[in-house]
Amino acid sequence: MKIVVIDDYSDAFRKVSAFSRLQGHEVVVHTDTEKDPARLAERLKDADVVVLTQQRSRFPKAVIEHLPKLKMISQTGRNASHVDIDACSQRGIVISAGGGGRANNTAELTWGLIISSVRHIPFEVERLKGGQWQSTVGTGLAGKTLGVYAFGGIGSKVAEVGRAFGMKVLCWGREGSLARAKKADFDAAASREAFFESADVISLHLPLNAETRAIVTGADLARMKPTALMVNTSRAPIIAEGALAAALKAGRPGFAAVDVFEDEPVMGADHPLLKLDNALCTPHLGYVTWDSYEAFYNTAVEQILAFASGAPINILNADGLAKR
Repeated sequence: MKIVVIDDYSDAFRKVSAFSRLQGHEVVVHTDTEKDPARLAERLKDADVVVLTQQRSRFPKAVIEHLPKLKMISQTGRNASHVDIDACSQRGIVISAGGGGRANNTAELTWGLIISSVRHIPFEVERLKGGQWQSTVGTGLAGKTLGVYAFGGIGSKVAEVGRAFGMKVLCWGREGSLARAKKADFDAAASREAFFESADVISLHLPLNAETRAIVTGADLARMKPTALMVNTSRAPIIAEGALAAALKAGRPGFAAVDVFEDEPVMGADHPLLKLDNALCTPHLGYVTWDSYEAFYNTAVEQILAFASGAPINILNADGLAKR
């Protein structure tokens, strides 16, 4: 089979241990992103199998209907919200989606962003390289309030570290999220307004779906302290479009650290947050570690080999399998 991997920014697929198991198959890896549906379809026109790395590219009907040879999509992770599943099923394209990421990795990056922000680490590193000495005064975290929005796999780990640093941890989210937080002996905010008003650092850990899109509004951000830090390592559209840049310009919150953007990858520094001195931005590094890639791509390879053997696994669209 011809297997095409797209959006492998770091060229990691060929370096993971599972890659050697695809001997005998033709494997093509694209490290860049193609957003135009027609050009993406041209790139994939001879593929029997496409490997999708997380949700880096949309896979709409406009692409799928121009892929006559495509038999299978091997999705890394269980979230295939970026794929037109119905269009795949109608054409008998099987979607296998299995395996999860490592919550620790995103939680670790979250704390890297928090500490880098409050201690001005990137700024001082560049000054030192330029022959200068310290010029900023950092903020300590002990005794400050950490707001965790959504107490799930990642949010719970971020909260535990905050407690270890001597921070007061305040949680907000849906009823189930707050119940989990209380069970772990963390406080829930008295109200949504109190959550945004009282936190010195807020970290967002919500999945992106119809309910959470733009759930953090400009009004929420305006309630934050002028000394507060907003951190987003989840998905950019959780915050209303344009609201964070506007809030930072207005001074509430005073700083932001983000790992995610509305349209990725961001090339040519073409994003409003990258032009602000009070924003620290990283290129979606949250889950990007070797252990995560080993887990993601090992599952992707397992799915391909199972399909090739006639016993597919982690089937997302039973209708597609039935049609095939």
